[in-house]
Amino acid sequence: MFASFSTALSALNAHVTAVDVVGNNLANLNTPGYKTSTVSFRDLVTQSLGAGLGETQVGFGTGRPFTTRQFTQGAIQSSTGLLDAAIQGDGFFILRDERGGTLYTRAGNFKVDGQGYLTTLTGERVQGWMEGPDGTVNPTGAITDIVVPVGTLQTPIATTNFSLDLNLNAAATVGTLDATFSTPMEVVDSLGATHVLTITFTKTAAGEWQYEVTIPSADLASPPDPPVPLATGTITFDSDGKLLTPDPSSPTVDINITGLADGASDMSLKWSLYHPNGAPRLTQFAQPSAVSANSQDGSTSASLIRVGLADGGKIVAQYSNGLQRIVGQVALASIRNSDTLIAAGNNNFQASAKTAMPAIGVPGTGGRGIILGGSLEASTVDIAREFTNLIVYQRGYQANSRVLTTADEMSQETINLKR
Repeated sequence: MFASFSTALSALNAHVTAVDVVGNNLANLNTPGYKTSTVSFRDLVTQSLGAGLGETQVGFGTGRPFTTRQFTQGAIQSSTGLLDAAIQGDGFFILRDERGGTLYTRAGNFKVDGQGYLTTLTGERVQGWMEGPDGTVNPTGAITDIVVPVGTLQTPIATTNFSLDLNLNAAATVGTLDATFSTPMEVVDSLGATHVLTITFTKTAAGEWQYEVTIPSADLASPPDPPVPLATGTITFDSDGKLLTPDPSSPTVDINITGLADGASDMSLKWSLYHPNGAPRLTQFAQPSAVSANSQDGSTSASLIRVGLADGGKIVAQYSNGLQRIVGQVALASIRNSDTLIAAGNNNFQASAKTAMPAIGVPGTGGRGIILGGSLEASTVDIAREFTNLIVYQRGYQANSRVLTTADEMSQETINLKR
C-alpha cells in the first residue's frame, strides 16, 4: 500500500514535466524555425509478489519522461526581409557563437551587424563560402564567416567584347538612303568612362555591304585630321540572306582604340559576328534594317545599393549600374540523427555526444534541403494538438492526485485499527 505513495508522486512529477513541455511548445507558437517537443512516458521496474513467479506484479510508477524534438517540415511563409531564408527539406544553417562554438538552426531571419557579418538576430555568425580573389565563390573549401559588402564601390571593367544582332535590308537600292544604316554601340574604358562607337553599314552591291567603325574625335587626346575609322571591311551574304564572309573561321573583327582623352588604357575590342554555336548574328532579308539585340562585357564603376539572400542560399550584391554579383554562398549541414541535438536557446541547437558528424555542403546536394530566399519557416507547433495534450496531462495529474489521497486515507484507517 505504501508503495502507492511513491508511485503516485512519480506520476505527478512526470505529468508536471509534460505540462511544462506543452507550455514551452505553446510559448513558441510563433517562433520561426521552432520544432515541437513531444513527451514519452516510461514505466519503472515492477516487483513480484507472492512466490516471485510473476503471478502478481506491481510497478513502481513512471520514470522521468523523455522529450523528443520533432524535426518535421514547417510551413514556408513569405517575408519582406532581404536576408530572410527558409530551408525546405532536411538540413540546418551553421553558426559560430562568440566563443567559436558551432551551433545549428532552422531559423533564417538574418541581419548584418556593424562589422558587415551576416548574423542571427542574437549575434551568431552564419557560415558559408565567400567570393575569392578571382571573383568566384568556391563552395569546396572550408566554411567561414559570411561578410556582406557594405558601401563598397565596384571597380569598372573595360569592354573587351561586344556584339550586334541585326538585319540589313536586302531590298535597299545602292546609292539611296535605305542603303545606309548606322547604329551606336556603347563601350567602357578602364576608368569606367563610356564611349559611343558608331557602326555604319553601306550597301555597295547585291548581297555586299561595307562597314566602318568610328569614335567621336572628342574622345581622343590627339584625333587625326581628317578623322580615320577605327575599322573598315566588307561583309557579304549568300542568296538566302546568310552571312557568307567573314566566315566562321574568322568570327570576330578586331578594333583598337589608342590615346583616349581621359587617360584610360588603350582598348582592344573584338566585335563578334557569330554566336557561340556558329550561327551568324548578321542577316540580310527584305525587311527594314534594324538591331534586335546588342551586348558588351564591360561595366562602369558603381556603388552598392543592396544585398539580398536569393534562392539557393546565394548572397547577391546589386549595384547602381544594374549589375548583380554573387559574393557568397550559405552552407547547410545534414545531420542524420537530428533528434539528438540539444536546444541551446535563441532558436539554436548544439551537438550532443550522440549526434552524428554533420555533413556540410551546398544546399540541394547530399540530401540537404534547398534554401528559399525571402521566406521563413514557421513553427511546427499545432495548437489544437497541444491543447488536447494539455487536457490529457491535466486529467492524468488529477487522477494520480486522487490515488495519493486514497492511499493517505487507507493509511489513516490502518493506523486507527490499533485503537
